[in-house]
Amino acid sequence: MLYPTTSQTVGPYLHIGLSGLNCADLSAGLPDQGAPKVVIEGRVIDGQGNPVPDGMIEIWQADARGVYRHSDDPGYAGADDARSAFTGFGRLPTEADGSFRFTTIKPGRVAGPGGSLQAPHLVVSLFMRGLLKHLSTRMYFPDEAQANEEDWILQQVPAARRATLVAQRVENGELRWEVVLQGKGETVFFDI
Repeated sequence: MLYPTTSQTVGPYLHIGLSGLNCADLSAGLPDQGAPKVVIEGRVIDGQGNPVPDGMIEIWQADARGVYRHSDDPGYAGADDARSAFTGFGRLPTEADGSFRFTTIKPGRVAGPGGSLQAPHLVVSLFMRGLLKHLSTRMYFPDEAQANEEDWILQQVPAARRATLVAQRVENGELRWEVVLQGKGETVFFDI
C-alpha cells in the first residue's frame, strides 16, 4: 500500500542544487537587445519588517519587442533567431539582509486579453521556507504611467494597492522594489 507523502515547505534547503542556475544579470554577454539596461534592487521582508535571508526570487520577462522566449509565444521565432539569446529568466537567493539585485533590460509590452497590451512588467516568483507553494506577483515600471493605467492585470488590483507592484526610481537611476510578505504595505500576490 502506498501512503501519501507528508506536506513539506519550500525550504530551508531550496538553494541546494539550484545555485548553478542563478542568474543576476540577464543581459550579460549578449548583443544589444534594443532596450535600456535596468538595475532592479530590493528586499524581501516579513510582516514584522525583518529581512528574509533564505528566500529565492525568480523573474521572467519578455524581450524588448514584447516576445517571451517560449514556443507558445507567437512572436518567438525559435532558437535560430539571433535575438533569442535573451532568455528573460533570472534567479537569485536573497542575501542575509533580504536584499536582491538584478540587471536586465526593460521588456516590451506583451499581448493581453481582447487584443489589449499589457504594460512592461516582470513576472516574479518567490520561494522561501514556511511556504507550501511559491508566491507569484509582478513588478511594473514607474515610467510607464499610461501603460500601467491600461494594464488588464493592474486594473484587477484595488487602486490603493497597485503601488505595491510598481518599482520606484532611486537617485542613481536604478529601480527599487520592496517585497512585503504581509501586514502594512503587503505586496499584492496572485493566486495562479
